[in-house]
Order: sequence, then C-alpha cells, then structure tokens
Amino acid sequence: MPMTAPAPVSQLDIAADLLTLLRDSTTEPRPDSQLEALTLAVAADLPVLLWGEPGIGKTAALTQLATALDLPLTTVIASVHEPSDFSGLPVVGDDPATQGVPMAPPDWAVRLVRAGRGLLFLDELSTAPPAVQAALLRLVLERRIGALRLPPGVRIVAAANPRSSAADGWELSPPLANRFVHLQWTHDHEVVVRGLGGTWPRATLPRLDPRKLPEAVEFARRAVCGLLAARPTLVHRLPTNETRRGGPWPSPRSWDMTLSLVAFATAAGSARDVLSLLVRGTVGDGPGLELLASLDRLDLPDPEDVLADPAGAVLPERGDLRQAVLDGVVAAVRARPDRTRWDSAWAVLARALETGAPDLVVVPATTLASLRQQDWDVPATIERLAGTVALSRRADRAAVAAKGR
Repeated sequence: MPMTAPAPVSQLDIAADLLTLLRDSTTEPRPDSQLEALTLAVAADLPVLLWGEPGIGKTAALTQLATALDLPLTTVIASVHEPSDFSGLPVVGDDPATQGVPMAPPDWAVRLVRAGRGLLFLDELSTAPPAVQAALLRLVLERRIGALRLPPGVRIVAAANPRSSAADGWELSPPLANRFVHLQWTHDHEVVVRGLGGTWPRATLPRLDPRKLPEAVEFARRAVCGLLAARPTLVHRLPTNETRRGGPWPSPRSWDMTLSLVAFATAAGSARDVLSLLVRGTVGDGPGLELLASLDRLDLPDPEDVLADPAGAVLPERGDLRQAVLDGVVAAVRARPDRTRWDSAWAVLARALETGAPDLVVVPATTLASLRQQDWDVPATIERLAGTVALSRRADRAAVAAKGR
C-alpha cells in the first residue's frame, strides 16, 4: 500500500508547543517578608490593601496566596462597578408595603456565600470614584452586600496603584483607608531574574503556634495599651494632608487592628521586618515606629531586679537597649536612694563597661555620681569608670572646639 504523507503541522500548533515550553517552570522555597505580612493579616481576618505600581505582581501574589491557603479566588474590578453593585439593587416584590424592597446582591457575592469561604480580591481600588468607595465601606467593615452577609470564611484583599500612576486615579477617602492594613508591594529584581530563567519562588507561609496564643494576646495588649497610656495623643490622629489621609493613620479602629496583628506575628514567631510592615501599614510610620521601639523595651529586665543582683544581670547587646537599662537603673536609685542601691548601681555600670561600649556608661555614671550623699563612701568601682568619663568629656570638648574653628 502506498505510504500516506503526514498531515502538515499547523503553525498555531507549533506556536502552542513554544508557549508550553515558555510556561514550563519550577519553584523553590524562599522567605518573603511581604507575603508573610499579607498572610498574617489575612489570617487575622483584616482587610488588606496592596499598594504598588502597575505590573509589579500584586495579582500574582494574590493568586499564589489563594492557592497556598486553599481558598477560591474571586476578583472584582472596583473601578468598573456602580455603587449599587456593592450596596445591592432594589427588587420590588409582590407587596412592597408589607415585605419592603429587598436589595439584591451581585452574583459573585451569592457564589461566595454558597461556598462559605474564599478570597475576595477588590482590584483597582484607587480608580474607583468616591461614590463607589462610599458603597465599599459597608462591604469592608460589615461584610454586607445588599441583603447578604459574607461568611467568616471569606477574606478581603484589595489592590491599588498610587494616584500618580493610576488611570484617572482618586485618593482613598479617610473612612475607607482607615479600614485597611496598607502594604507597599515592591519587586525583588533577583527574584524576577531567576523567575524569568525558569525558577520562581515558593513562599514559606507562617504557622501559628497553638502554645503561644495566650502569651501572644497578653504581649500585644501590654504593648499597645502601654504605648497609648504613655502617648495619649496617638490614640486618634487624622492627617491634615489629603494623600496621607488615604493611607494608614492612627485611630481606635486601626489600633485595634494593630493589636491583633502584633498577637498574630508573635504567635507565628515572625521576624521584626514582617511586624514592622504590618504595624506601620496600619497606624502609619511615626506611631508604628514608636510601637516597635516600645516592644523592644517590654523585654528589658526590671531595674529593681538588676539592682538586686548586679553580678547576674544580663545586659542587652544592642546599644540603645543597653542604654535604656542603665538609664532605668539610675532612675530607680534616684526615685529611692540609699547607700546599698547606689553601690549596686555602680556595680552594674562597671559590668556594662566590661561587656560593651564605654560611651554608653558616661551619662548614667555622671548622673549617678550626682546622687551621692555626704556620708556615702566612694566605692572602688568609680575609679574604673572615672577614666572613661574624663576621656569622654575631653572628646566632647575637642569636638566643640573643632566646630568653632
């Protein structure tokens, strides 16, 4: 029998093979602070807003997160919807005077309620006009769309471009902005280069330790309440700048969100950079950095414990924390001065001189020396510190003289 010639291969088939090869890639585990912060906020059931330039990978991150959490992803482009799409469309029934006029929800909301779980992605939020943003308030805060209420298994994440790079962009209204955890989304050029080469990262998601839950809640409450008790003006501070009003700023609502995030990050054992992203993204850079600084001091030893056992005291390695401990010890002696406590404080300063930078001892030593009463003998420890204090003062005088030239 004559041989049948093979059918010619379509150019589109060849193109499909080439596309398959281009899409063929592998993954490798790689820590990702941004994705870990996003995951913790989602786990805490807090609405998240990702800020980033177009094409930065916000949608890809949400797709990866939905896959990792095994949640169906529902994407809604906020900028192409009307306010009624989120508040519900009125539907006239048989007897409106008796039954009222129900507000019908959109189909995607019905699907989420039926599924009982999911990740709702509100994209292009900064290009949604103010009327749509107002309609979104109830969805984000109360989780209601028309007559429906989203089940607890649904998480909300939004994305926005800065106004400078958004098509017909709007600043976020302060009420809507204050309901989100704001995360700045950036790209890592090494990740992009390696990914284009065929190996994309697979983020390791944080896991909450069940044994740490009570401790995490107690730590978070102590941290936030301690800061606000000392700094009452931080409880509510609405920015005067319009752009900043559309970002994170402190209010009782955002502090409540911050407290939850500190607890979740503590229970997950997250690194400080992850916690920094979350805290600053909720109450803003200034209040967030103050909270982070106060968190460091929560773990500092009690000055009374240090005075009771100077030889066994463990002083922090970090200079600012060590300085805080030494200042606290001197302040404790000033509050309740007696000869024994004064001697113990000198022993602490001598230990700090042996194990750390000498300049950290200068100010506490000078202050402690001024507390001496007439009948107190000068301890031998002071002789070991006198040289350091004198040298520091000579250096300060030299620096002042150099500036005057």
